[in-house]
Amino acid sequence: MKTRYEKWLLPLCVLAALLVLWSLWASGGSGGATDFPTPLEVVRGFADQFQTKPGERAPIIVRHVVSSLFRTSSGFLLAVALGVPIGLAMGWYSRVFYALNPLVQLLRPISAIAWIPIAIMIFNRDDPRSILLIFIASLFPIVVSSAAAVRSIPQVYIRAAENFGVSGWALFRKVVLPACLPQIVTALRVAFGIAWIVVVAAEMVAVQEGLGWLIIDARYQGARTDLIVGTMILIGLIGLTLDTLMRKLENLDQVRWGITRRD
Repeated sequence: MKTRYEKWLLPLCVLAALLVLWSLWASGGSGGATDFPTPLEVVRGFADQFQTKPGERAPIIVRHVVSSLFRTSSGFLLAVALGVPIGLAMGWYSRVFYALNPLVQLLRPISAIAWIPIAIMIFNRDDPRSILLIFIASLFPIVVSSAAAVRSIPQVYIRAAENFGVSGWALFRKVVLPACLPQIVTALRVAFGIAWIVVVAAEMVAVQEGLGWLIIDARYQGARTDLIVGTMILIGLIGLTLDTLMRKLENLDQVRWGITRRD
C-alpha cells in the first residue's frame, strides 16, 4: 500500500523545488534569461484571463477551455465509436484484417497536423476543422490497439469456452471482449492524451478560439510570455485531470481483473 507521504508529500516537494529553481532562473539569479517570467509574474499576468468582459457570462479563460474540451471530446468520442468496432472486427475476422490493415498502416504515420490544410478546405467553421483533426489523431491508435488486443488473446481462453459449447457471438461477447477491455482502456487513455495535444496544435493555426489560439494571440500581444506560460501550465493541469478521469475506467469490474497493479 502506498502511504499518504508517498502519494502527496513527495510530489509536492518536487513541485516546490521546481518552483524555486524556476524563480531563481527567471530572475537571473543563476545566470538565466531575465526576460522569462517568474511564477509570480505568470500568476499576475494570467489573472486577467479570469475577468468577465461586459456582456459575457463567463470569464475569458472559461470560454477558451470549454471550446478546447468540446472539440477534444467530440473528436475523441467519434474516434471511439468508429475505431473500437473496426479494431475488434480486424482482430476477430482475418479477411477484415487483410482488407483494412494496409490502409490503416498507410494513414497511421501521417501526422494529424498535416491534415490541417485539408480540414480548412473541407469545413468553413472552426469546430469541425479541429474535430476532424482530433478524430484522425485518435482513430488509428484505437484501431491498432483494439485489433492487437483481440489477436493477442491466449488461445486457451477460446478453446476452453468452445469446450463448454460457447461459440459465435456468445463467444465474442463473453470471452473475447472482456479479455480485450484492459488493453482497449489503455489505448483510450493514450488516444485521449494525443487528442488533447492535437487540439492545442490545431487551434494555433486553424481556429479563432481555444487554448491553442490563446497562446498564439498572446504572442502577438507583444510577446506576453506570462500569458503563454500560464496557458501552458493550464493545458498541463487539464491534461492531468483528464488522464486521471480516464484511469477511473480501470476500476470497472469488467476491466480490473485483467490489469496487474504494482504498488
